[in-house]
Amino acid sequence: MVTYIIRRLIWAIVMLTIVSIITFGIFFLVPRLAGATSESLAARYVGRTASAEQVKIAADKLGFNDPLIVQYGRFAKGIVAGADYDYGPGVERCPAPCFGYSFLTRLPVWPDLLDRLPVTLSLAIGAAVIWVLAGVATGVLSALRRGSLFDRAAMGVALAGVSLPIFFTGIVSLVIFSYGHPFRITAPGGSFTPFDENPAMWAYNLILPWITLAFLYAAGYARLTRAGMLETMSEDYIRTARAKGLNERRVVVKHGLRGALTPILTIFGLDLGLLLGGAVLTESTYSLPGMGKYAIDAITNQDLPKVMGVTLVAAFFVVFANLIVDLLYAVVDPRVRLG
Repeated sequence: MVTYIIRRLIWAIVMLTIVSIITFGIFFLVPRLAGATSESLAARYVGRTASAEQVKIAADKLGFNDPLIVQYGRFAKGIVAGADYDYGPGVERCPAPCFGYSFLTRLPVWPDLLDRLPVTLSLAIGAAVIWVLAGVATGVLSALRRGSLFDRAAMGVALAGVSLPIFFTGIVSLVIFSYGHPFRITAPGGSFTPFDENPAMWAYNLILPWITLAFLYAAGYARLTRAGMLETMSEDYIRTARAKGLNERRVVVKHGLRGALTPILTIFGLDLGLLLGGAVLTESTYSLPGMGKYAIDAITNQDLPKVMGVTLVAAFFVVFANLIVDLLYAVVDPRVRLG
C-alpha cells in the first residue's frame, strides 16, 4: 500500500510538471510561433504609453531574449521559490508561488486567487455533497425498483438535468426563487458571506447555486449509479450473499453499492477537480466572486498573468483530486491493493 501511494505521488508530481510545461508553451511559445517578438511581449508589462526604448529595456530585464529553456527554468523557479521582477524603477520580490503581476492592477496574482478561493471551495464542496448524496441515492433506488413509476420519473428528471445548460437553470431559478416575491427563498446572486463570519448566512447565500449546480451533476450520477447497480446486483457473489441469509440492506450497501462505486469515484474526482479550478458558468450566472468569474474577467481584459495563474491552480486541483481518488480506489476495491 505504501508503494502504491508513493507511486501515485510521483506520478502526480510528473503530471504537474508536464502541465506547467504545456502552460508555459501556450503563453510564451505559441505567441512567438504566431510572430510575436520579445518587445511585443514586454509591452504588456510596461503599458501602452512606454517608448520603444523602454520596452526594449523591459524585454531584456524580463529575460524574453533568453532561450526558451532558460525562460521556463525561471518560470518554474518562480512557482516553487518565488521570483524577482525588475521592470520598473526597482526590484520587486514576488513570493512563491509566483504567477506574476496583473497587467491591470500591478498586484501579485496569487493573493487575488487566495481571496477568491474560499468562494469556489464553498460552492464546489457544498454542491458536491448534495449531488453525490442525491444522485447515488436516486440511482440505487431506481436500480432496486427497475421499471417502476419512480424509476421512470427519476430517469426522466435525470435526462432533463443532463440536457439543460446550467446558465438556463440558473437564470430560471433566480427568477423564481430570488426575484419572484411569492416564492423567494434566498438572496439574489452576487452575495457571499465567509463561513467563519456567519455560517447561516453563508449557507443562505449559496443554497440556490448549490442546488442549481447539483441538479446538473446529480442527474449524471443517478444514471451512472443505476447502471452500475443493475450490473452488480446480478453478479454471483450477490446471490451468494443472499443465500447466506444476509440482511438485504447489507447486501445492497456493503456488497452491491461498493462494487458500483469505482466508476462513480472516477468521475467524481474529475468533476470536483474541475469545479475547484473554477465553476465558470455558475459563478458568472450568480455573480459570485470566485475563481471562475476571476478567469472570465482576466480573459476579457487579456490579463495574461491572471489567466496563467488560474490555469495552473485549476490543473493542480484536477491532479490533486485524481490523486485522492486513486488512493480511495485501494479502500473501495481490494483488488487495487493486491495489484
